Amino acid sequence: GWQVSMKSGSLSYILPCNRLPVQLMSQVRVYTSNGQKKDLGSEDTNASARGETLHKVETGRQDTANAGQKQSSPKQPIQVKVKAVLKKREYGPKYTQNNFITGVRAINEFCLKSSDLDQLRKIKRRSPHDDTETFTVYLRSDVEAKSLEVWGSPEALARERKRRKEAEIKYRENLFRNQRLLWEYKEFFGNTKPRSSTAAMFFKGPGKVVMVAICINGLNFFFKLLAWVYTGSASMFSEAIHSLADTCNQALLALGISQSARTPDPSHPYGFTNMRYIASLISGVGIFMMGAGLSWYHGIIGLLHPHPVESLLWAYCILAGSLVSEGATLLVAINEIRRSARAKGLSFYQYVVQSRDPSTNVVLLEDAAAVLSVAVAATCMGLTSLTGNPYYDSVGSLGVGTLLGTVSAFLIYTNTEALLGRSIEPEQLQRLTELLESDPVVRAIHDVKATDMGMSKVRFKAEVDFDGRVVTRSYLEKQDIEQLLQEIQQVKTLEELEAFMLKHGENIIDMLGAEVDRLEKDLKQRNPDVRHVDLEIL
Repeated sequence: GWQVSMKSGSLSYILPCNRLPVQLMSQVRVYTSNGQKKDLGSEDTNASARGETLHKVETGRQDTANAGQKQSSPKQPIQVKVKAVLKKREYGPKYTQNNFITGVRAINEFCLKSSDLDQLRKIKRRSPHDDTETFTVYLRSDVEAKSLEVWGSPEALARERKRRKEAEIKYRENLFRNQRLLWEYKEFFGNTKPRSSTAAMFFKGPGKVVMVAICINGLNFFFKLLAWVYTGSASMFSEAIHSLADTCNQALLALGISQSARTPDPSHPYGFTNMRYIASLISGVGIFMMGAGLSWYHGIIGLLHPHPVESLLWAYCILAGSLVSEGATLLVAINEIRRSARAKGLSFYQYVVQSRDPSTNVVLLEDAAAVLSVAVAATCMGLTSLTGNPYYDSVGSLGVGTLLGTVSAFLIYTNTEALLGRSIEPEQLQRLTELLESDPVVRAIHDVKATDMGMSKVRFKAEVDFDGRVVTRSYLEKQDIEQLLQEIQQVKTLEELEAFMLKHGENIIDMLGAEVDRLEKDLKQRNPDVRHVDLEIL
């Protein structure tokens, strides 16, 4: 019998055997003592070479080992199974040319025209947009070849890209002029599609509240200013400044409302809804600087340098009119907030504190402060007229300034919190989580984040652990099982197995993408506040 020496570390084992079979998948070769080999299964030169390399027969040691053993000892064969694996493929730039590219990117990046793409191969793929199910893409290699055909050389293409980049920079520098020309063009030829009128926003909802407040506060400022000039009262001056600050801030709110209705563009893909919060934040700062600051300044000057107050009859009349007008604006704001809070299922206090509608909140707080400040000013002016002491009037100015400072601090805090991106309510987040976890295709979700982007718009993000068996079963349910079985039975070689797995593996990945789209659509349909959903596959 032959002996096979197998070494492991520093130990050597001498095993008796008559033949050594080497098995590779379905290929088995048997080596006998006479140097011949018997093939079982298909031929494989590389496998036999590896078998001969791994198992060498040491003839010098065989005679010595056989002399000490009995001839009657049983000889058991040793079988070594070699695992067959696919060779790792190196993916280079040539392979990435098979990537898909959209028509818009092909035109922009390779300086082509839409007519140039008509001759290229068109491939239908699942669309990432909600309004379409499929869209057309092109092979990147085809687009690159077409660009070279059109421009002649990579250098000419690079020069064209540079020229277009310079033209784009020049266009941005003259953006205002181009927008003006575009507006004149639309006015002359007419709009190609209907647009939402910005003016219509100021006839309902928060826009209506802001416009009513602008008109009333503008009139109040004019009459209060006349009363201050006639009487010289520090409290009346504070009231005039207060009405001026309210008018300017509400004009700023109107600008924020109009800007928030702008259509999202590539520079601002999530839109301009936060412009309302920005305008409200600036309004809060303006109330503090102009309203509270000037009121404190005038009150301190009145305490340091008191002077007698003239007849206050006209001042009382103007304050009474201001109280009525400010109260009417306050009621409009309260009714609007109650209606909006009822639609969202929130209480009046929760709606105000959470700053759900910053524009209406500013009007509400400004008018509430105006009503209280009118009461403070009238009280202090009455004490001054009764006692003849001008210090009461100056104290009233300080009181109005303190009230405005409190309102401005609240507005700055609530709008800053909204701009930072706060989380939604835990109950709403729990409903979104349960909706995902109840789906059969989802095993678990992790790292859930739901951010309130402002104006009842929520962005939801989560990492989802998908059940691969359910996804695969969903794919198989849409296939012809008998035909699939025939394809499996026709697989005989490793190359055919690789082609089979690559074909159906890509289709299963597409099925996984379709499941992600379905989950995102369900979240948006059942929760209208959710506008943006980002589900990451774990």
